[in-house]
This record gives sequence, C-alpha cells and structure tokens, in this order.
Amino acid sequence: MMDMRVVGRERARQLARQGRLEDALAEYRNLLQSNPDDADACQRVAELLEELGRKAESSSTYALASRAWAREGDLLRAVTACVALGRVGAPPEMRARCTRALAERFALSLEPTASDGPVPLFSRLGREDFVALVEVLSARVFSPGKPVVEEGEPGASMFALVEGRAEVARALEDGTRGVVGTVSPGDCFGELALVSEGPRLASVVTAERAVLLELTRAGLESVRARHPRVGQVLEDFYRRRLVDNLLRSNPLLSRLTPEQKAALSRDFHLRAVAPDEVLLAQGQRGDAFYVLLRGKCTPWLEHPDGRRMALVELREGDVFGEISLLLDKPVSATVRADMKGVVLRLPREAFERHLLSQPGLKGQLMRMGTERLQRSARVLASGRVLHDGDLRV
Repeated sequence: MMDMRVVGRERARQLARQGRLEDALAEYRNLLQSNPDDADACQRVAELLEELGRKAESSSTYALASRAWAREGDLLRAVTACVALGRVGAPPEMRARCTRALAERFALSLEPTASDGPVPLFSRLGREDFVALVEVLSARVFSPGKPVVEEGEPGASMFALVEGRAEVARALEDGTRGVVGTVSPGDCFGELALVSEGPRLASVVTAERAVLLELTRAGLESVRARHPRVGQVLEDFYRRRLVDNLLRSNPLLSRLTPEQKAALSRDFHLRAVAPDEVLLAQGQRGDAFYVLLRGKCTPWLEHPDGRRMALVELREGDVFGEISLLLDKPVSATVRADMKGVVLRLPREAFERHLLSQPGLKGQLMRMGTERLQRSARVLASGRVLHDGDLRV
C-alpha cells in the first residue's frame, strides 16, 4: 500500500509539472480517498484548486489541510495553510476558526514562559498574541532559482522556510560571490530587517520550489501596538539567533562549551545606535564588549598633540571593546557610529564572568589584546593608517 501511495504521489507531481492540473488533482484526490489524514495530499489538492480558480473549494480544503498538519505537529505548514485562506478569499469567520484552532493546539495557555514548543517564534506566545501574529503573516511561493532577498537591497521583512531549500550567498573579500550557507524547512532568515532599515547582508536564492511565511516590519508594528508581548518575543527570538550565530562563527567564542554559550547568550543585549553616537571613548574605562550587526563605525586615535587619526573602519560582524576589558586599562581608541546601526552589547560584568573565568580562553584573549595595543601604538608613532582590516578596538 505504501509503495502505491509513493507511485501515485510522484505521478501527481509529474502531471502538475506538465500543466495537467485536473489530472494531477484527480491523482491527489485518489490518495486522499485511501488516506483521509494525508496532510500533504490535502495541501496539494488545495493548491491545485486555487490555481484552477475554484476558490470556494480551495478554501475548505486549505482549512482541512491546516487541521491535518496540526495533527502531525507541523506548526509552520499548519499556519501556512491557514494563511492561504486569506489569499483565496475565504470568509473571515473560517480563517478566524482556523487560527484559533491552531492557537489552542500550539500557543501557551497560561502566561508565556521560557519553554519552547515546536517553533519558539510562535510557541512563546499566549493565545491572543498567537492569533494576532498569524493574521499579519503572508505565504509566498518561489520557483527554483528565484531570489527571495538580494544582497544590498533594503530589507523590510523576515521569512520562515516552510517547504523546499534555499542557499545563502554573499560577496566575498576577493570580489566573487559564494554560497555561505543553506536554509532548510523550519529555518528563519532576514530578522535583522525588523530592527534596522539597512540593506540586506546576503542573498537567499531558492534551490528548489519553496514556500515561505513572511512577516513585514509594517505587519509587526501593527501587531506590536495592540499586543506588546509579540514584539518582546520576536526581539528575544532574533537576539538569540544573532548571538548564536556569533558564538558559532567567532574563532574564540566558538571554543566555549554548549553550557557556557547558553549562559553567555542570555547576557547579550540588542541595541540600536544613532549616527555620531560614541560607543567607546579613548582614555575612559570600557563598559562593554560589542558586536557590530548593522551600520559602520570608525575608531579614532587621539594623538597627544591633539591630532586625530582614523583607523580601519569597523564593518558588520566586527567585535570591539575587548582590549579594555581584557587588560583592565582605559579604552585605546574612540569608536563613533558613522550612521544608524544595531549592535549586540555584552556588559563588562558578564564579559568578566563568562570569558575571563576561562583560563585557556583568557590567555588567548589577552594575547590578542596585547597585539592590538602594540599595533595601535605603532600607528601613533608612524602616522600610518592600517588598511588590512584586522584592527579591532
């Protein structure tokens, strides 16, 4: 029986690719007759009915698909089917019933806690907040090879991949473009666009047919005004993702144990930075360790005779502020924001508690800090500006 279902599903896919939509619809309906709980077949029937313009039938089938995915515990697919009801013009009460059924199944019934459910972005919300968030989501379908977002373009939304696969590519140091990661079902990307209006840092291109849920900045703001908890949960969600990425990719921080990373992650704070804001002031005691997520910053050295010297510009992904914390000395250079930006900030107390308490890690950080201080001193003595991109304050 299982083999026949596999054969029937593949035949239906081929018919759909050939544009024989009615024949594909008949195949998927045959699959449903033998297994009414087949969520994927139900979803495909709804999509084909929508493509054929039979919106009333499509609406009722999307509602069935949402319930079927919920029974399987697949929250993202269940939400996507529910969101499709708005796209096909289903009656508002039908979509409301669908959304509330998902809230009953997946949202927290009591005051939200730190526990995670199937998808933390949703399962940290109470029922009313869950419903409000789903109402502003949209579902988008991309054919293979299509860009979802493009590097350098303005960002105004984040995405969750529901179905398919995509690749993350960006411009490399040598001027070429390269794939730096893969997006799989359940993964989110683009969340920095919700806290910053800067350009996209990378492109995401579909490797196969892909279905995504999209949350725009405008949609988030409309929900946050009525349901502040949604904004809090989302900020915590993307702060943790950004910190996790840092802890995974930074050569020194990646040495921490999973338990140490989890403890450190909770102490980072996401912070917006205004143009010309001074984050570190030369000669003063450092107050934090910073990661530049969005924007640009210029470090400045003040010469004893009053001359100011610009050092290598800090780029997105760079860290700074660790020298003062490591050596317990005044900040070696002033760091000023060149434009509006976003940083991750780890307070001095947390830096000392999590990093300086690790003997091996502390030794490496100390050597790195001493080297950078020596290089800063050479810049002052020679009047040269470093251009190799390695100087961090």
